[in-house]
Amino acid sequence: MSHVPASPSDSPFHSEPNPRDEAPQYVLPLVVRIERSAPPARTDALETAARAVLLLLSDERAVGDGEWAQAVRDWEDARIRKVVRRARGAEWRRAEALPGITVNGKSAEVRVFPPVPLDGWPKDLAKLQVSGTELDDPEPPVEADRAQPVLWLNPELDMSAGKTMAQAGHGAQLAWWALSDEERTAWREAGFPLAVRTADPAEWHRLTGGGLPLVRDAGFTEIAPGSCTVVADHPALR
Repeated sequence: MSHVPASPSDSPFHSEPNPRDEAPQYVLPLVVRIERSAPPARTDALETAARAVLLLLSDERAVGDGEWAQAVRDWEDARIRKVVRRARGAEWRRAEALPGITVNGKSAEVRVFPPVPLDGWPKDLAKLQVSGTELDDPEPPVEADRAQPVLWLNPELDMSAGKTMAQAGHGAQLAWWALSDEERTAWREAGFPLAVRTADPAEWHRLTGGGLPLVRDAGFTEIAPGSCTVVADHPALR
């Protein structure tokens, strides 16, 4: 069954109080593998996190009567929180043993897990650090192919890699919600191609005013409530 996108007044991302605050709060855990000797490239980690969210949303276990479906529905009824933690070595192996989906990019590995209560993380995930997800791109990212979906980042915000991974996941989720079933199927069958890029400052205003899905962060961490973080520029939504 298709998810009906929230009205602006009931957005899961806006900072203003709304009925979602009264529901039990859940969070979607994502864990990025960061080995000391071989950290992933930042842009690849962002794109891999966004694809991980899409793979979870479209997984048969997350819909209908699937084993994760109730947790996903409870999460979607409240604030849409995503938290990215980092792991290496034995920490990563313990995380991989928990139910979830590991997604591989060119250099990045991200594992996404079904939503958990805000105060009910599995202990092997709760132990992991949120801070320290500072990543760099060894080379500047190539120009995005606009024939494919692009998640545009606000050029005026300075966010950690972990925070930005969560925001890219939000943008991918808003695009997913806005698509028809046929468009979702086509995106999934193509392997969820997408790019994450920082928008040109001169183009950001046009992007935010073009009617595309827009993430306004609730401001729980790092940035001010209501900040516009991502525009989800999917060709089917232009």
